[in-house]
Amino acid sequence: MNRRKALAEVRKILAENQIEDATLEGEILLRHILGINRSQLYTDLDNDIKPADVKHLLKLIEKRTKGEPSAYITGHKEFYGLDFIVNQRVLIPRPETELLVEQAISLCQEYRYSTIADIGTGCGAIAISLAVSIPNIKISAIDISNDALKVTKQNCEKHGVLDKVTLLHGNLLQSLPELVDIIVANLPYVREKDMPDKGPLSFEPSLALNGGEKGLDKIKTLCHQAVNKLNKKGSLLLEIGQRQSGDVMAILREHFPSGLVEVKKDLAGIERVIILRLT
Repeated sequence: MNRRKALAEVRKILAENQIEDATLEGEILLRHILGINRSQLYTDLDNDIKPADVKHLLKLIEKRTKGEPSAYITGHKEFYGLDFIVNQRVLIPRPETELLVEQAISLCQEYRYSTIADIGTGCGAIAISLAVSIPNIKISAIDISNDALKVTKQNCEKHGVLDKVTLLHGNLLQSLPELVDIIVANLPYVREKDMPDKGPLSFEPSLALNGGEKGLDKIKTLCHQAVNKLNKKGSLLLEIGQRQSGDVMAILREHFPSGLVEVKKDLAGIERVIILRLT
């Protein structure tokens, strides 16, 4: 079997099992087996695949059709143009979270911020993307899970930013030793009643998804703690879920009555990031 036929077969199986983006998912799994990039795959579509690789590919397809996300199967996920190591100890980075990174970079450029705290860092996608993108920045990457921080460290080493990123174990801001210019957080915001018991989300750590009854438990606690952790002209950036902007803005105004608050929409038109800036 050559690569062209294998790619067609993989796409067919995934599509028949109602896997979204079957073409892309099939390509990811095939490239993972062959250890090649996208350009190499499409340049040499007529190259034969070893029988052992075909057998391995079929096993991975079976995992995917049972719901396991491709990122966990391959152990990798791209975010903000970088490749991150991921496993079931951490949440899989989402494209919409790149908006959080973009807004943080913009604020650092405009206000010459030099210190950032990334709360609930997981695999470190936000912290590391910021460390790679912003010169002379110092970042504290905090997570309540030691298992998650092991993955963060691997990714910091992979991208050569251990000198810019300090890993801290703790609950939200409790372990942050000093004031910072920016607090950025993609905290759990899934409502408890919406927590999945099957499908791709069920493979991800509930600790990183479950935000309590209204999906706001962790966000409320963070906003309360942030009062004593932000520099006087600092900013707080939060990723939120659908239809949560009103509640989160009310929480922010309660704790920061004189702060400026704005909402940014993602590419799908969903209110995704809330920015608080102290003046």
